[in-house]
Amino acid sequence: MRDFRALIREIKQLISQNTKIKILDKDVADALGLSQANFATIKRRNSTPYENILHFCKKENICSNELFFGE
Repeated sequence: MRDFRALIREIKQLISQNTKIKILDKDVADALGLSQANFATIKRRNSTPYENILHFCKKENICSNELFFGE
């Protein structure tokens, strides 16, 4: 299972699929429905906001197994 930092990288790739702009942590926080401050705290603690990630997967029609465990 991927750790939180690997999940962030994967989410950034998913968000940037249709754009050439660099995706920042604030963009990931917005996609997950978190404030930037809350996201920074979660990132610093290296904890995973599973519920937010699962809501993101459902909204974007992404298989959560692929996101959490890779291909």
